[in-house]
Amino acid sequence: MARARSPAKGRWYHSSVRDLLRKSPRFFLLTVLAALALRLLFIWRFPGVTSDSFIYGDIAKNWLLHGVYGISTPAGPMPTFIRLPGYPAFLAVVFAIFGMEHYRTALVLQMFVDVGTCLLISNIARRLISERAAKTAFLLAALCPFLANYAANALTETPEIFFTVLALDLAIAGLERDKDGRIGPWLGCGLATGGAILLRPDGGLLLAAIEGYLLVLLILPGFGKARARVRAPHLPASQLFRAGLAVGLLSLAPLIPWTLRNLHTLHQFQPLAPRYANQENEFVPAGFNRWVKTWIADYVSVEEIYWQVPGGEMNAQQLPDRAFDSAEQRRQTEELLNDYNSVRHITPGMDARFAALAAERIHHAPLRYYVWLPLLRIADMWLRPRTETLPSDTRWWEFNDDPKWSALAVGLGIIGLLYVGGALVSLSRGRFDFRFGLLLLFVVLRSLFLGMLENPEPRYTLECYPVVVLLVSRLWA
Repeated sequence: MARARSPAKGRWYHSSVRDLLRKSPRFFLLTVLAALALRLLFIWRFPGVTSDSFIYGDIAKNWLLHGVYGISTPAGPMPTFIRLPGYPAFLAVVFAIFGMEHYRTALVLQMFVDVGTCLLISNIARRLISERAAKTAFLLAALCPFLANYAANALTETPEIFFTVLALDLAIAGLERDKDGRIGPWLGCGLATGGAILLRPDGGLLLAAIEGYLLVLLILPGFGKARARVRAPHLPASQLFRAGLAVGLLSLAPLIPWTLRNLHTLHQFQPLAPRYANQENEFVPAGFNRWVKTWIADYVSVEEIYWQVPGGEMNAQQLPDRAFDSAEQRRQTEELLNDYNSVRHITPGMDARFAALAAERIHHAPLRYYVWLPLLRIADMWLRPRTETLPSDTRWWEFNDDPKWSALAVGLGIIGLLYVGGALVSLSRGRFDFRFGLLLLFVVLRSLFLGMLENPEPRYTLECYPVVVLLVSRLWA
């Protein structure tokens, strides 16, 4: 059995997650049933099979039917690397067993994966806080509408969150003082981290957080002892070194065959997937993307402007006032958008004009570009109502929508504020197990990375929500 510390009593006691389940079988059974019911409601009422889902599905079908990891074209399947193989492999297994296009079956399987994630979150709370907090964490995760919502979407979020939490749970287990340097938890942590990376390129942030935290413990072994709020025992340098090596090697090993395949088939060194999911030699409007980053701060602009390229229409009236620094700049921007709307794609000449406009705006206000807008994007991703996959109007604050969808947006916004607010209150209270530093480092690294993107989508912070749940559970420790 694992040894867990009881902060409230200041002593060590033996327990395991199985002991916890045996002690409260009725609680866990009822909570699991509630979790399944909530997820089934989303699957039945709001199943999410989006354009991205069909891309993953198309790759999976071509992989199964033609042996080609690629997308369909009039000339047949064309090899691609625009998506990492993790989620297409999952869909390929589903399609092979249940039949092609059985996306709803994939959603049902994701429902069970998500409940497994809730149990892992509970186990982390048991390790770091107490058994009571573990039960609270399980309840908060099981009834979290944001996790449940994405279990009903044929996207990478649910399995990505599962592997992220699994890796963190195993890392925290590896840092327990009674493990005596055993390598087993770290081998599992490396494999789980590799699974996260094979699903999404930003899974690499998880590896960076784990390796970065081990490095801090290695070079500053007493950093926690200087702070009364943090309990940090000394860990042998050899144990930390072996742990970092195991995690690094095992998490990156699955990328080797993927990279070799890309070199052999597509003649490009691509160990992950392109930042903009572009095909080889496909033109990427870098100037346009940089111009967008000089003013975008919220998700509504992602839908109204950013996702309109290519093929859609960009309406200058939907640009916020911060997109212009002068009347002359407004005129230039409107003229440029009119030129785009006439052909519905960005030519290299247009992109150069966008780049010049972006350079002018960055020179005029560098702090806005490098500091304030990234902070606003981070705040928007964390705090806005998470209705991007639901029928609610993206401009929820205008209340022009059907009353029930406006109420849904407001309700989800309040729930999100309660989760995040509870986590912030928890941070201001009590002593922390030193291993909480790993969780907080992951949240900080991921948030800073997301602030640098030009498409602030709230779903990108979902990988951090297990940490939010853990922090809130401390309030009931």
